[in-house]
Amino acid sequence: MTQPQTTSPFIRACRGEPVPYTPVWFMRQAGRSLPEYHRVREGVPMREACTRPELITEITLQPLRRYDVDAAILFSDIVVPLRAVGVDVDIKPGVGPVVGQPFRELGDVSRLRPLEPGDVPYITAAVRSLVGELGPRPLIGFAGGPFTLATYLIEGGPSKSHDRTKAMMYGDPGLWHALLGRLTDITISFLRVQVAAGASAVQLFDSWAGAVSPADYRQAILPHTSRIFAALAPSGVPRIHFGVGTGELLGLLAEAGADVVGVDWRVPLDEAARRVRPGTALQGNLDPAVLLAPWDVVAARAGEVLAAGRSADGHVFNLGHGVLPETSPDTLARLTDLVHEASARTPA
Repeated sequence: MTQPQTTSPFIRACRGEPVPYTPVWFMRQAGRSLPEYHRVREGVPMREACTRPELITEITLQPLRRYDVDAAILFSDIVVPLRAVGVDVDIKPGVGPVVGQPFRELGDVSRLRPLEPGDVPYITAAVRSLVGELGPRPLIGFAGGPFTLATYLIEGGPSKSHDRTKAMMYGDPGLWHALLGRLTDITISFLRVQVAAGASAVQLFDSWAGAVSPADYRQAILPHTSRIFAALAPSGVPRIHFGVGTGELLGLLAEAGADVVGVDWRVPLDEAARRVRPGTALQGNLDPAVLLAPWDVVAARAGEVLAAGRSADGHVFNLGHGVLPETSPDTLARLTDLVHEASARTPA
């Protein structure tokens, strides 16, 4: 990282260092609620949009022209590295990732070959372009966590209960760990490509890990996520770990090696701070649906998040999940300014 990026409020908060104000960015800030996003995506399938460097760059930068957020998040999708190694997975509008031939047997694991930098040249090109455009503002790279990727491969698409996934986890641990081991290798390679190109931080989205118990997480998932964070440690970039419905797993998410644990809206940040190991920064955690309420409600709830976040060893303000498509960009702009102003009056 360059010196300005190292000293940015976002990077400092991730490291638990003093900041002039609480930094803020929003998951899914790139796209969804922005009319300019829908204009540039018109007629372009998601799978194609994620492989065009100029489009990745444009969409990543769009929210920064509207909001004074403290970091950009790379526009991509968690299945991009899977497609890059030859998995038949599509991103269907209104549905999500759909796998042509689900993974159900040990032989299927061999379909996951190692990811090489040459498999994703568009990621390298886009990240380099963005770093040049962003200047001192950090770029966050990301990847899907091994459990979440496995759910799509095993179920064949989105699932509310992840029954087939858990059946494999419980009933065939050999196959389970073989699959997650391959996914972990791919994830490490994908994140390393982004860091090598200039990403200042990385976030692991293990979005559906909250579907398992703490005991099952420790046995079936933690060894793999720990390996991902350990592989990224030499890079020196902050490592963020996020999942939905992971209130009972927050301590384990930190134990995996994350510098920052993302918290959804279900657990107040002061309580989350008690659940993670000392020295762990927190990210979150305004309910995205609050942004659809009147402004006085948004402001009051944001104030509560900021107050609770002062209990953490570093706080990055964010939502408890991604920006909802119906969210007004003006509300996000006002919220960004409010977080900066309110936290500057009450030092974080």
